Amino acid sequence: MNQMDISYDPHFVDGLETTLRQEGPFAPWNLFQMNYEAALTTMSPSFDGLKALEYLPQMEFMDHQLSCAKQVMEEMNGRAILADEVGLGKTIEAGLILKEYMLRGLVKKALIIVPASLVNQWAKELNEKFYIPAVTFRKTHPWDQYDVIITSIDTAKRSPHREHILEQDYDFLLVDEAHKLKNNKTKNYEFITKLKKTYCLLLTATPVQNRLSEIFNLVSILKPGHLGDYDTFLNQYGKDRKTIGQDGYLKQLIQKVMIRNTRQNARFNQIKRHIETVWVNFTEDEQRVYKQLENTVETLPAFSKVTLLRELCSSREACYLSLQKMMDTEENDKWIRPITEQIEQLPHHVKAAKMVDLINNAGGEKVIVFTEYRATQFYLQWYLKESGITSVPYRGGFNKGKKDWMRQLFENHAQVLIATEAGGEGINLQFCNHLINYDLPWNPMRLEQRIGRIHRYGQERDVHIYNLATRGTVEEHIMTLLYEKINLFEQIIGNLDSILAELDIEDIESKIQTIFSESASTGEAKIKLDNLSSIIQKTHDDAIHEEVEHYGH
Repeated sequence: MNQMDISYDPHFVDGLETTLRQEGPFAPWNLFQMNYEAALTTMSPSFDGLKALEYLPQMEFMDHQLSCAKQVMEEMNGRAILADEVGLGKTIEAGLILKEYMLRGLVKKALIIVPASLVNQWAKELNEKFYIPAVTFRKTHPWDQYDVIITSIDTAKRSPHREHILEQDYDFLLVDEAHKLKNNKTKNYEFITKLKKTYCLLLTATPVQNRLSEIFNLVSILKPGHLGDYDTFLNQYGKDRKTIGQDGYLKQLIQKVMIRNTRQNARFNQIKRHIETVWVNFTEDEQRVYKQLENTVETLPAFSKVTLLRELCSSREACYLSLQKMMDTEENDKWIRPITEQIEQLPHHVKAAKMVDLINNAGGEKVIVFTEYRATQFYLQWYLKESGITSVPYRGGFNKGKKDWMRQLFENHAQVLIATEAGGEGINLQFCNHLINYDLPWNPMRLEQRIGRIHRYGQERDVHIYNLATRGTVEEHIMTLLYEKINLFEQIIGNLDSILAELDIEDIESKIQTIFSESASTGEAKIKLDNLSSIIQKTHDDAIHEEVEHYGH
């Protein structure tokens, strides 16, 4: 061993002695001791359990939410897909996990990417429920100066934000509606994979929609290489999503990064759905106009014909405005004008009168009403005012601030919220437990989104859902053959998009319109709808069996 030269440095020794005598630049012992004791309060002797519960006494968590948070922390190293069914509180689980990591000093800087319509809602929930100082992105909020920032992916991936974000080192990344990242060839997927993050949560109710490669892509964001490389994975397992249930090893691998709770295993069924189909009959005048419209518009494309008939079932105004827009030629004017003149003479819509009866029977409790058409929304707001009932509108044309304002007005002042389809996403209305489907959507998933606004985590009362339908019209066919036969009102069709993909149906609404357009008579259309219902029911039953195989519930 070579000899080590040791030399004496008198300047260092003299300087140290002087510093010790002058107590500087060291802190006094009592301050050091106080800081040390403060640090001990944030330390945990082990990584088991949830410290955050001590700091959130106002929150009541469900068992599956606590179990989820513990599993992510203790077994998954903070990288997981939270895949609970709609309404079970994935936001609550994610907030609890983030709070836990922040309390343990492991997360300071977090980026939360959510749909644009949910940005404000996420900020509200994190601040009010978890006391996490999250801010929504604004031009005055530099990416590097705020610890917890919430934005949409469209904003984040756009220059110059993209470059600033990719420069950051995030302790925590959360992506809501993560199934939209299923395609690894999109710019969204590429952007997310480039983000530097220590912990990562992906939230989605439908982790495996159509192809097995989609789950591979999501898992690869969390843990690259966990499922091997892409080509080897496809060669070994193929593309069929059923492989998850059939291959025990693959199922185990996915369960190491994904948690899925269903309403059944989460004991969410304590809150019941009370479903009532409310039939109405057109007056003689309304029925006459409906028949005239049905017989007159034979020359129109099927899409236009069915739309006009649906609009007349909704309100005079919706149908009238559509007909007015079609009076662009002299030929159209000849057959449209007589119908519009008859529509002008119609009294108030029979369905609107029934809606008022239902609202009055609610005993002053709050009610959300869903309609498909903006013209109907205007009409219903006026009609409710004439009936002495306060209401506010909610639709897609409102900016985020106005949507929040409408929700607050509904919660604190108005009895009724009249929403178009934009109200079916993102808005949480647990304080309301009455819902009227004034118009039925022809896509059952949209119906489930509507019901999910009130039948969700935080709802303490049974929910009452009323579905209005007019006899002797296209509404009756859809109600009896699509909804009632396969009992969609009672069931949770969280995997309907997977069912449709398996049946090679891109859009069920277009499928129904095609059935009407290709049928020579109403009777033929009913038979075809009946067949479609039977196929959906069988595929749905198979999917439930598959769900048990996939996730072990």
